[in-house]
Amino acid sequence: MQFRILKKYKDDILKTFKLAYPVMIGQLGIIMMGVVDSMMVGRLGSVQLAAASLGNSLVFLILILGIGSSAVVTPLIAILIGSKRYSECGIYFRQSLLVNVVLSLLMIVVIFIGINFLGYLNQPQEITKYAVIYMGIVGLSALPLMIYQTYKQFIEGFSIMKPAMIIALLANVINIFGNWILIFGKLGFPALGLAGAAWSTFISRVFMASAMIIYVMKNEKFKDYDVNFHFRGLNLAVIKKIIQLGIPSGFQNFFEVGAFSIAVIMIGWIGANELAAHQIALNLASITFMIVLGISQASSIRVGYAMGERDVKKIRRAGFTAIALGAGIMVFSGITFIVLNHFLPSLYINDQNVIDIASGLLIIAALFQLSDGIQAVGIGVLRGLTDIKVQQLLRLLHIG
Repeated sequence: MQFRILKKYKDDILKTFKLAYPVMIGQLGIIMMGVVDSMMVGRLGSVQLAAASLGNSLVFLILILGIGSSAVVTPLIAILIGSKRYSECGIYFRQSLLVNVVLSLLMIVVIFIGINFLGYLNQPQEITKYAVIYMGIVGLSALPLMIYQTYKQFIEGFSIMKPAMIIALLANVINIFGNWILIFGKLGFPALGLAGAAWSTFISRVFMASAMIIYVMKNEKFKDYDVNFHFRGLNLAVIKKIIQLGIPSGFQNFFEVGAFSIAVIMIGWIGANELAAHQIALNLASITFMIVLGISQASSIRVGYAMGERDVKKIRRAGFTAIALGAGIMVFSGITFIVLNHFLPSLYINDQNVIDIASGLLIIAALFQLSDGIQAVGIGVLRGLTDIKVQQLLRLLHIG
């Protein structure tokens, strides 16, 4: 009996991980652009690295709102598939594309308005000067990023995860090469410094959107869903559902990232070295968080399928398996931060003062890995449940 139970959960773990690992790599691909930018910009000095930290934190604070909102498309599609309502998948795709394009334009406007108030954050003047340029360029990437997210979340609702992973890996190669050319002025291009890193990130995200659109439009599997880049018309009921589920999800991410962004601003009041060290620690913590977001996304899909099938036992198994898997990964991450707390910052910068500060921050980051991972996966499970009432939700999550 015990062996059968163990085998059952082993199968669930393998199914979850099979869905999750391409998403992990794909999510890492998005965050690794910032990590690579930081590593390469760090060679320019602590001021530029601090400016990248400030600019990245504030732009990502806005972008994560859109990324979180777009993520609801995946469980919605999964539920439709689980309940065999295939004809509605194309409707949800087109309406989500409309919502996400409009949202991306609003995010760009907010970023450009915010740039004008950067001087009021009482940051060192030399850092603010570079951050304004960086934010203005990277902010434009909200549009291609949200188009990419729409197509990505749509196909992941069908459990097709690898294309996003491959595209993200290729985008990182483009970003690294673009950084080398534009930051340092190679192959006859002028050395743009931090602005070069920003333009390279923008180009990489345009590539991601273009590659994902081409893949989906050329794939015969999606021909029946009319996935061309156009709008047939408004379906207010579907738009309302996407917004009602997406905006709270986006704001959950917004407030979580907001805490870190406020910390970036406050640390900037101390000095450039401290801000650069914080950027390193935050980069590394972001990597582990993106890994566990892969588990979160997989849990949304598996729970969404089970919801469509109205199978309570499958919902419970999928949810608790994902939470346990996410917790295990984050415990390992925390141990890694503690053991390698001096080595990891040295990958970013040669300044020993910055490395010493960052090594201490990594110990603190290690302490919140487990709680961060559990809540991230838990949100994915809840996203997959979408329409369940509070009473039903409490009953499903009750153990005993």
